[in-house]
Amino acid sequence: MIKRMAVMLVLVGVVFGGIFGFQAFKSKMIRKYMSAPQPPQTVSATKVGFQQWQTRDRAVGTLRAVRGADLAPEVPGIVQAIHFRSGEQVKAGAPLVQLNADADVASLKALEASAALAETTFRRDSKQFKVQAVSQATLDADAAALKSAKAQVEAQRAQVAKKLIRAPFAGRVGIREVDLGQYLSPGTKVVTLQALDPVFVDFLVPQSALAHYAVGQKVVVTTDSFPDEKFEGRVSALDAKVDPATRNINVRATVRNPKQRLLPGMFATVETALGGPARLLTLPQTAISFNPYGNTVFVLEERKGAGGKMELVAQQKFVTTGATRGDQIAVLSGLKEGETVVTSGQIKLRSGSVVVVNNAIQPSDDAAPRPVDE
Repeated sequence: MIKRMAVMLVLVGVVFGGIFGFQAFKSKMIRKYMSAPQPPQTVSATKVGFQQWQTRDRAVGTLRAVRGADLAPEVPGIVQAIHFRSGEQVKAGAPLVQLNADADVASLKALEASAALAETTFRRDSKQFKVQAVSQATLDADAAALKSAKAQVEAQRAQVAKKLIRAPFAGRVGIREVDLGQYLSPGTKVVTLQALDPVFVDFLVPQSALAHYAVGQKVVVTTDSFPDEKFEGRVSALDAKVDPATRNINVRATVRNPKQRLLPGMFATVETALGGPARLLTLPQTAISFNPYGNTVFVLEERKGAGGKMELVAQQKFVTTGATRGDQIAVLSGLKEGETVVTSGQIKLRSGSVVVVNNAIQPSDDAAPRPVDE
C-alpha cells in the first residue's frame, strides 16, 4: 500500500513538473519573441492640418403645404358637373364640383316670392299706418314677417351655394376621387388642394441645441427624390414647448419651391448652420480608434534605430473628437498641426512599433462624399 502511494506521488510530481516546465518554456519563448526586433508594419498616414469648419446640424423633417386641404361637400348631393382636371393649377374661388341643386333652387325661388309678398305687405301697411288705418301692432308684425322672410331667403341661398364646391385658395389640385352622377355624403373627399410654393418643413431638434436656432436662420433641404438639388429656406417658427417625452422641440422652416418639386408628406434632410465657421484640426475618421475608455490615434515620430539609421515609430495618443463632416472628424485636443497620424493599418500597431508609410491607397477624406455607381 505504501509503495503504491509512493508511485502515485511520483507520477503526480512528474505530471505537475511537466506542466510547470512547459509553461516556463512557453513564457521564455514569448519573452524572446517580444524582445526580438519586429519587421516594420506598412501603414498609410497624413499630416494634421487646420480647415475652415462650419458646424452643421442635420435632422430628418417632413414637408407640409403652407396651405393644404382635402375638399369635401358640407351637404349631400349628386355630382352634376366637374370643373377641373386632375393635377392642374386652380385660382382661389374657382368652381370645382357642382352638386345637383334643382330642388334647393326651387325652394329659394319660393322663399324669394314669400319675401317679396312680405315686403309689399309691409309697404302697404306703412302707408295705412300714416293715416291710422292700421295699428302699430300690425305694422310691427309686418316688419317681423319681412325680416323672417329675408332671413329664410339668405339661408336658402347659402344652402344652394354649398352645392358648388370652390377652391378656398390658389394651388394645385390632386387626383379627383369622384365621378359624374355619384352620390356624395357630407365629408366625402372630392380632391386634395395644396399650395406648393413655398412649403413648410417640420423637424425636431434636441433641447440642448435650442440656443443655436432662431427665426430667420438659413436651412438647406435635400431629398432622395432629387439628390442633386438643394432647396434653401429659413426658419420661420419654433414651437412654444418642448416635448416632455423626448425632450425635443419642433422647428418649422419655410422653403422656396418654385418648380413645385417638393410635395407635402415627403421626408427630407435638413441642414442648419450653427454659428459662424471655425478653424479646427481635422482627420479622416479612419484615423480614430473609438474605444469606451477614450478615442486614440497613432502619431509617427522619427528616432534612431539600430546602426544609427532613422526610422518611423508609432506612438499611441488619446484625443478628444468633435463633430463629423462627411469622411472627416474634428479633433479638439490631443494633436498639433503638422503631426503625422496613421490613417489605416493601426489595428496591427502598438506603441513603439516601427512602421513604413505607403500612401498609394489613402482612406477617403472628403467633406461631402458621394456614392459612386459601379
